[in-house]
Amino acid sequence: MTLKLYNTLTRKKEIFKSIRKGEVGMYSCGPTVYWYQHIGNLKAYIFADLLRRTLEFEGYKVKQVINITDVGHLTSDADEGEDKMEKAAAKEGKTAQEVAKFYFDLFKEDIKKLNIQEPEIWCRATEHIKEQISLIKKLEEKGYTYRTSDGIYFDTSKFKNYGKLARLNIEGLKAGKRTDMREKRNKTDFALWKFPEKVGTRQQEWNSPWGVGFPGWHIECSAMSMKYLGETFDIHTGGVDHIPVHHTNEIAQSESATGKKFVNYWVHENFLTFKGEKVSKSKGGLYTLPELEEKGFEPLVYRYFILTGSYRKPIDFSIEILKNSQTAYERLKNIISELKDDKEVNDQYLKEFREAIDDDLNTPEALAVLWKLVRDKDAKGKLNTVREIDRVLGLKLDKEEIIEVPKEVKKLVKEREEARKKKNWKEADEIRNRIIKLGYTIDDTDEGAKIKKI
Repeated sequence: MTLKLYNTLTRKKEIFKSIRKGEVGMYSCGPTVYWYQHIGNLKAYIFADLLRRTLEFEGYKVKQVINITDVGHLTSDADEGEDKMEKAAAKEGKTAQEVAKFYFDLFKEDIKKLNIQEPEIWCRATEHIKEQISLIKKLEEKGYTYRTSDGIYFDTSKFKNYGKLARLNIEGLKAGKRTDMREKRNKTDFALWKFPEKVGTRQQEWNSPWGVGFPGWHIECSAMSMKYLGETFDIHTGGVDHIPVHHTNEIAQSESATGKKFVNYWVHENFLTFKGEKVSKSKGGLYTLPELEEKGFEPLVYRYFILTGSYRKPIDFSIEILKNSQTAYERLKNIISELKDDKEVNDQYLKEFREAIDDDLNTPEALAVLWKLVRDKDAKGKLNTVREIDRVLGLKLDKEEIIEVPKEVKKLVKEREEARKKKNWKEADEIRNRIIKLGYTIDDTDEGAKIKKI
C-alpha cells in the first residue's frame, strides 16, 4: 500500500518516500517543561505516536527524536518577556533544572498512560548548548546575523523565500503583529542568542563568542534535530501554531547554515478546541490527564476520543463528548474480550484498515472499519485482525490487555471461590455484590470465574 501524508510545505497530500530505504528520521517538537501539560498539549504526542506507529506498520524502522525545552522559551514567541523556566523556578523556589525534571517526569507519566511510545532520543536544550553555539557561528560566518544590545539576531531578509512554510505575506506584516522593531532590521528577524539584562541574574546562562547569554528558542530545535537526524531528514511534526513563527524560523536558519533542504515532510496537527475555540485558561476546557482521571475517565478514553477526528482539523472537546467516547471505547473492549482466537487474520478487513490509515492517517474511517469488523458475525480472524489494527491505534485492544483487574478485585474473586467450594452461597453472593460495586462482574464457567468490567 502507499502511505500519503499532507505536507504543509506543499499544501497537498504526497506519497511518502523516505530518504533511506526502510528507515525514517522523525523530529517532534516537545514540551517546555515549566508546568503541567494539559490535554491540548498531549494531543500533539498522540498524533506523533499515531504517525510513528503507521510508519512502523508499513515496515519502516523509525528513529524519533523529541526535544525538551528547558531554557530559552520566552513568554512571548517574539523574543520578548521572561524565560518560562526562569519564571517557574523563581515562583516555586527551585532551580530551573529541578523544575524541568519535575515536570518532565510528570509528562512521561502522562504519555505512558496514553500508550505513547517513547522516542529513541529525548534531547534537552541545556545539554546541547555547544551545538547551538556552533550553528550560530556558522550562520555568522555566512553573513546571516547581526548584533543588537539584547542579542544576536538572524536577518530574515537574507534568506530567500522566508515564510514559504506559512505562506507569509512579509510585506503585508505589520511590525506590531510579531514584535516591536526595537533594534531589529526586519519585523520578522528573530533572536539566535540572547543577552541577560544583567549578567548573573539568571540561573541558566553560558559563555559564548558573543558574551554571556542563553539560546533563542528556535535555534534549539535546528541544532538538535540536525545532530541526531542529519542536515536533511524525513518528517518534522508539531502543532499548527508552530507554522508561522517557530517552524518558519527553523527552516530559515537551518537551510541558511547548510545550503540544503531541511525537512521533506512537514506534518502538523490542529487544535483541541472548547466551544469552537482553542482550549485555554480563559476559554475553558483546559484539563490535565490526572484531572480527567479524577472525573472517572481512563487515559485511553481520551486517546480514543482524539482518534475519532482528523488530525488536520480542530476537534471540539467537552466532558459530555468525552463520555460518549468512554461508552464507545468500553463497548468496543467488551466485544473484543468475548472474541475467540482462531489463529487467522482477515485480509479483507486489514486491507480496508490499511487503505484508511494510509490515506493521511484517516482515523475516523479506520475506527469505522474496526467497528464493522467486530460486529461482523461471519468474519473470520477477528481477534488477530484487531491486534494488527491496534498496532497502529494503540488503544490496548488485545484481549489479554483489556482485563486489567485490580488486586482488590482479584482478592475478592479468590475469596468468593473459597466460599463457593464450602457451599457458603450467602457469603459468595455478598462478595459478588462487593465486586459489582467496584465496577466488575463475574461469569461462572466450566473453566472457572471469568471477570468482566461493567
